[in-house]
Amino acid sequence: MAYLLNQLLTRSVERYPERSAIWARGRSLTYAELDERSNQLAHLLRDRGLAKGDRVGLFFPKSVESVATMFGVLKAGGVYVALDPGAPPERIEYIIQNCGIRALVTTGEKLKTLNPAQIPSVEFSVLAEENAAPQAANQIPWAALSEFNGSRPPEPLQPTTQDLAYIIYTSGSTGRPKGVMLTHQNALTFIQWCADEFHVKPEDRLSSHAPLHFDLSVFDVYNAIEAGACTYMIPEDVQLFPASLTRFIVEKGISIWYSVPSALVFLVLHGRLGAADLSKLRIILFAGEVFPMKYLRQLADIVPHAELYNLYGPTETNVCTYYKVDHAALATQERLPIGRSCLNTEVFAVDDQDRIVTEIGGEGELYVRGPSVTPGYWGDPEKTHKMVVANRFQKHFEENMYRTGDLVRLREGGDYDFLGRRDSQIKSRGYRIELGEIEAVLLAHESVREAAVVAVADEEIGARLRAYVTAHNGAPLELAALQHHCASKLPQYMIPERIQVREAMPKTSTGKIDRVRLATEA
Repeated sequence: MAYLLNQLLTRSVERYPERSAIWARGRSLTYAELDERSNQLAHLLRDRGLAKGDRVGLFFPKSVESVATMFGVLKAGGVYVALDPGAPPERIEYIIQNCGIRALVTTGEKLKTLNPAQIPSVEFSVLAEENAAPQAANQIPWAALSEFNGSRPPEPLQPTTQDLAYIIYTSGSTGRPKGVMLTHQNALTFIQWCADEFHVKPEDRLSSHAPLHFDLSVFDVYNAIEAGACTYMIPEDVQLFPASLTRFIVEKGISIWYSVPSALVFLVLHGRLGAADLSKLRIILFAGEVFPMKYLRQLADIVPHAELYNLYGPTETNVCTYYKVDHAALATQERLPIGRSCLNTEVFAVDDQDRIVTEIGGEGELYVRGPSVTPGYWGDPEKTHKMVVANRFQKHFEENMYRTGDLVRLREGGDYDFLGRRDSQIKSRGYRIELGEIEAVLLAHESVREAAVVAVADEEIGARLRAYVTAHNGAPLELAALQHHCASKLPQYMIPERIQVREAMPKTSTGKIDRVRLATEA
């Protein structure tokens, strides 16, 4: 078993050097080519002074260079940070500042969107594109990698499973995204469980639907590499059209699919799945939000031969519970459980009296313990101490556990039902969204006096966002300007679909905005 993520590639290249490892945008790399390219990048990064634990940003659309970069950074002893190529520049600049990214692997087009004065920690950039033309001395074309040794670099000084491997930024309640730190051990705990549970084989073809800054992508890339299989990265333009997406699954012979439920609902409703040859599709995994039962039943009818799994887990733990769908029981099931804990992980519910729930039907907040639990949030000890807490139920040795903020109910047999959130965090299209972050952006507009954002349940995407604002006395407040303001500071999936200007907000008896009432009016 590997104890560092990059050793997954080391093992597979020895067994399958000529097999395809990654496909994207009509190009592919064999395991030997991926290994050589990532080795060259590691040598370049070391040559430029990258030290163990330094952060490197990935800021470009998914491509074969993306995976080479991920492994190259790990081989150099660094920590990669996948940045959303579609996010506003201000958000990207904040993340770069927040975790002190020293190097960017990007494209010339993406680099131009960033203000150098706002990212002083970045010392150099590698342009991950063919025929890149550097515009400054600190820009290195991808072709320059061929000047470096293609052999494996020596391991960084004293590498351990506790070293950070990557940081994923998620929505934060303070109005700023927060960086979830994941170690090699965190990721490998999940990857090894997947290998044992789903039996990924060299012949498998895995889809990569999720963007690399979304934790679902960890399975797509690393479990394929672990098995010697091939990952097929779905181009962004294909994802927009359900018929094209169905055609992609058929033409590429996808055997293992993993996405948020809303992507599958999109396919069920508009992708003509029933008319397609899906005989090679043997496993469908979904996570990130609740799968509406009526659409899940339709999917199960379309692919009766495929195994369906509901995976659950926040970024801070990767997947921590799973439930294998029983096709025969779907007709009578009212809700789909999130299941039970994965191997080498323990989950339990804690009730309002701070007791572990043991009775069937008991409800409480879900906690997670084990080697998959994050060490915390980058540069935010207060948030870390709030969410990654000492295990007060274990008296014999010290360890941490993660409190998810999710409410669950214990079923007979040991499975859990998901009931909802303790706080204002919601899921839309599989993305975890803090409503407070959107409100903070709206309140930053000079004409906005109050702001509230509510989520409206939606069977296709999980939740739709509605915003309500009031203006300062006499201040002009145009909806188009507010939408533009949000678009400049938030990723697209966090922009409210509708913003309503009100003369006054409904209030509770304590003077707070009555969000419950707003939600009923949405």
